[in-house]
Amino acid sequence: MTSREEPVDATRAFWRDLGLPGLFDVHVHFHPPDFQRLIWDHFDHAGPKIGRAWPIRYRVPVPDRVALLRELGVRRFSALPYAHKPGVATYLNDWARTFAQEVPEVLWSGTFFPEPEAAAYVGALVDAGIEVFKVHVQVGAFDLDDPLLDGVWSRLEASGTPVVLHAGSGPVSNAYTGPGPMAAILARWPRLCLVVAHLGAPEYVEFLALAERYERVHLDTTMAFTTFFEDLAPYPPSLLPRLRDLRDKVLLGSDFPTIPYPYLHQLESLAALDLGESWLRAVCWDNGARLFGSSPESAVVATAD
Repeated sequence: MTSREEPVDATRAFWRDLGLPGLFDVHVHFHPPDFQRLIWDHFDHAGPKIGRAWPIRYRVPVPDRVALLRELGVRRFSALPYAHKPGVATYLNDWARTFAQEVPEVLWSGTFFPEPEAAAYVGALVDAGIEVFKVHVQVGAFDLDDPLLDGVWSRLEASGTPVVLHAGSGPVSNAYTGPGPMAAILARWPRLCLVVAHLGAPEYVEFLALAERYERVHLDTTMAFTTFFEDLAPYPPSLLPRLRDLRDKVLLGSDFPTIPYPYLHQLESLAALDLGESWLRAVCWDNGARLFGSSPESAVVATAD
């Protein structure tokens, strides 16, 4: 993917017209190369499960993806590796730590899985300053309320470290997806800082209600309102006023690089909601910067532009 094939100027015009220093994307994925190949292979063959093909637009090496995000003006972004079975979280966490050290815009990301050592390695990462965790119960097929995670949730509630959580049943449900498991852990640890991926699709109503009820529950926009996602899980128009009122708890997410359309399409889909420029500014930069902090590098680059 080169800049000639990507609407770079239009993407940069989007955030500049809003008076922003760039974009803050809390739902970007980077994985070790062996894991990335397996993930993309899964999406290449996911059509029968989700009812349509899922072509990957940004299937390019890591340096090229980082360079493109920078060119688009994505000033801060996550890595969000996710463990799919016991015994792999430490490997993913070690890789993500090195990646964050090499790429200053990256939110230092980690993951965990219900296993006896989870509380220990999560605690060590929190002590070291990790910025965000990713949990994917659809892929991992585990219960959020598993007793092996009690120590993890307790520590994360105390530290306030955000967790980007794919808990919704889209695109394919299993016994562990849906709002019920997340509601169960919030009943025990009500001050967890959870960022619900994909606005909780397709259980939009229930996850919106949890964000309204719990102070630290947020939503991310990942793939929501795009033409691709609206075909799979359309967002109810009746919920838009409530989403507008939750302005300070909605964060930009994209799912870059594993998306089938230009990055700009996510931004244009949010603008088309007509929820106002102040809502767009909050979602595309302010909320992420408040939750995670805006790095000095971001300000320097923005000023130079």
